[in-house]
Amino acid sequence: MKRTLLAFTAAVAFTMPAMAEELSVVGSWSSLPLYNQYEAPFWGKTLPEASGGKITTQVTTHNEMNLGVADVFRLLGQGVYDVGMTVGDYAVSDAPELEGLDVPLVAMDADKAKAAVDAARPMVADIFKDRFNSKLLAIAPYPPQVVFCNKEINNLDDLKGLKVRASGRMTAKFLEALGAEGVNVAFSEVPGALQKGVVDCAVTGAGSGYSAGWWEVSTHLLTIPLGGWDPVVTAMNMDKWNALDAETQELITTQVAENFEAPAWASAQGALVNDVACLTGEGECKSGEVRDMTLVEASDADIAKAREILETKVLPEWAERAGSDWAARWNDSVGKVVGVTVPVK
Repeated sequence: MKRTLLAFTAAVAFTMPAMAEELSVVGSWSSLPLYNQYEAPFWGKTLPEASGGKITTQVTTHNEMNLGVADVFRLLGQGVYDVGMTVGDYAVSDAPELEGLDVPLVAMDADKAKAAVDAARPMVADIFKDRFNSKLLAIAPYPPQVVFCNKEINNLDDLKGLKVRASGRMTAKFLEALGAEGVNVAFSEVPGALQKGVVDCAVTGAGSGYSAGWWEVSTHLLTIPLGGWDPVVTAMNMDKWNALDAETQELITTQVAENFEAPAWASAQGALVNDVACLTGEGECKSGEVRDMTLVEASDADIAKAREILETKVLPEWAERAGSDWAARWNDSVGKVVGVTVPVK
């Protein structure tokens, strides 16, 4: 009888499928295209299907959980959930060196932005391992961070003296150097701030501003990328990652690269052109109703002035905050791709 029971138990163990690996996933803003078009479909359907049922997921967003944006990676490192993603700039208070991932004005198109992100990837991986006990999985773009103003502007100089909501710390430093006042306002609070005059302008992606209705409370759109491309970092708690077998790790790595990152980057440049068209009526809008904001295109003089401020004031200040070692690493990677050198003391 004992031998029979042992044989039966072994047979059942052999024929039963392995227990599914369940991942709790916290995405970025639930109302924005990156989440709806890429994050939610990938984590909710594509990856589980590719695993043949070996991986299951529960997907929500930080705003649906009422998390502060600065808490997303802190809580990820503590193991509150398994996978988290949000804008890298939201975590720079814990990791000032992470500001180097999203430098304004160094990438004027999606190809250059992706090349800069790829160059920064080893640094970002180290930052997330050391600062947030997390494994870097992906870096995906929002469209370039442009300027919505509820005030008439005709060029970059017209921002001087205005109150402007920045999308990140380095952008805020740039605005201060330009003579504007950088104001810290949460993304969800920007429409009210523009309407009430708390800020005159605000920086975000063209698509994000379109989806969130910023066109209702602003009149002019300056399309110089003052906030860079606002990359969204996706990472997994390191303890969870280390607990996965090698086959599952390889599956996640491959699927993330091919079916999440690559499509998001492939659509980035076209999304910008479409979003500007939808906001201003200048060009063909393929994804919604056309709005009537005034398009203000940056001149060569605007871009030259912005780059001078960036290289002589903004980046040297960042190097002091991040430290000379990180500035040197940036020079040897991202700096070489974009043709900029940060002075290192």
